[in-house]
Amino acid sequence: MDRMRIKSNDLKSVGYDESMQILEIEFHHGGVYQYFGVPKKIYDGLMKSVLSHEQYHARYIKNRYRHEKSL
Repeated sequence: MDRMRIKSNDLKSVGYDESMQILEIEFHHGGVYQYFGVPKKIYDGLMKSVLSHEQYHARYIKNRYRHEKSL
C-alpha cells in the first residue's frame, strides 16, 4: 500500500485502501499499523482534520478498530 508522508510529531505516513477499508499508519517510532474496517470518511477526516493528526488518531481511530502491527 502506498502511504503519503504527513507533517506530524507522531505519525510519519498514512495510506488507505478503500476497497478493503484498511487504514495504514506509519509512526515515527518505527511501527506500521493496519486498521481494519475503517470507512473512507474516517481516513478523509484524518487527512483533513482541524485537530492535529495525533489528536484525530487518538479520538477516532485508536482502540476503535481491529488492528495489527505490520512487519
